[in-house]
Amino acid sequence: MLLLLSPSKALNFTPPPIQAPATRPELADDIALLAERTKTLRAFEVKRLMSLSDKLAELNRERFQAFDPDMTEGLQAAFAFNGDVYTGLQARTFDPAGLQWLQDHVRILSGFYGVLRPLDAIQPYRLEMGVRLKTTRGASLYDFWGDRIAQALNAAGAGHSHHQIINLASQEYFGAVDAKTLNWPVITCRFLEEKDGEARIISFYAKKARGLMARFAADNRAKKAEDLKDFNIDGYRFQPSRSEGGDWVFSRPQPAAAATAKKAA
Repeated sequence: MLLLLSPSKALNFTPPPIQAPATRPELADDIALLAERTKTLRAFEVKRLMSLSDKLAELNRERFQAFDPDMTEGLQAAFAFNGDVYTGLQARTFDPAGLQWLQDHVRILSGFYGVLRPLDAIQPYRLEMGVRLKTTRGASLYDFWGDRIAQALNAAGAGHSHHQIINLASQEYFGAVDAKTLNWPVITCRFLEEKDGEARIISFYAKKARGLMARFAADNRAKKAEDLKDFNIDGYRFQPSRSEGGDWVFSRPQPAAAATAKKAA
């Protein structure tokens, strides 16, 4: 079983409290080729590609320029990403055995790196999967990565006893996994908030819940998808009546407005 996560725009490159070995991203040749292309981008092109401010565009142009193609430097991906998903995952609080479980069972999809293991070293970057960046392989990053991400996922799970993909990534990122190439069935988990008789996805909560699900799986050493139906963190519960086939729904009562405001502060 493999769990898929999206990366985050927010980064935290401060050293983690735990020492862990760093691994080299597996799609290194493809990353180096993409890095050659991004190094040619000027600030105004970076700004247009990702709708950034002038300041952020210049920062990310500098990051592309500084990228080390040997990939010998950087921080482990699970520690470096710092968005809502990773608030739920709390990778910096794992012990070595928990980190090894993540390394074996979690993959992070990335516009720049393709697919990452949690302990793969990354350098500061920003490149959303959905950008229309022309390369020698086509008009977008979906074209650039083609079936390579799916092939990497197939290889990653070859030794697992249960061949299942748990999709905890966004549509933008999971769209880079070529369905025709992928050998495994996919289960997509959705996290809903219930209020006034209706249930809906609220992005902030859904992102954090994806990280919480990955944390639950790691803490409980989940072996197969069925184990995840016991997920019960922060009030979420599996909803069999709303779930069908590979679409699994987890929901909870929406937190009160006061609690929401406190979390957003």
